[in-house]
Amino acid sequence: MEAIERYITSNDLLTIIILLVLLLLAVAKTLFSNRFEDFISLASSGKYLVIKSKEYKLLFGFNVLMLTAHILSVSLFVFLTFRLFTTQTLDSSGNLLLRIITAYSFIVLLKITVEKIIANVFDIDEIMDTYIFQKQTYLNFISLIIFGLSLFLVYSNIPSLPLFYLIIGLILIALLYILYAIVKKNLRLISRFWFYFILYLCALEIAPYVVLYKLITKY
Repeated sequence: MEAIERYITSNDLLTIIILLVLLLLAVAKTLFSNRFEDFISLASSGKYLVIKSKEYKLLFGFNVLMLTAHILSVSLFVFLTFRLFTTQTLDSSGNLLLRIITAYSFIVLLKITVEKIIANVFDIDEIMDTYIFQKQTYLNFISLIIFGLSLFLVYSNIPSLPLFYLIIGLILIALLYILYAIVKKNLRLISRFWFYFILYLCALEIAPYVVLYKLITKY
């Protein structure tokens, strides 16, 4: 009887990333309990956006913790997507995951930096700070949902491909909701400068992720 070689994909590295995200959330919950509870209730209440937008600081401890958790969660999902669709054996999966985290971190931080520069040049710092806060808050919240769904891709016995398409559908719906919510909150301003808003969406909200996709699929 001929033996059949069995390939098993190790999830040890992914488990480390998952534990890091959980640790970041635990620290945020411990150090900023009231803010964290308001943030978690974002889906049912806009209290967090109303109260905290006036005191938004990018380098505030809670914002740094949630942004880091966001970057790790999204990078984890991108890696799982790559692993799901590639036919190659990911012998250097650690290097690939590190490259994804580095590239996504660079894009997120670069986007925020460019937005702050634009705000300073056109003297719209207050408007841009409010926009960045709203957008980043929604994205951080969605990243937690992505993180929870990614756990199923890592550990569950549910067929990965149907689950992946379900997750993609939920993410697209969530992103459309973010766009709708931000436009609704700033409709008066956007209606005056709709051309520049569309230009901004294409240049800073869509193009960077196209570049990230090209980099990952190429290398």
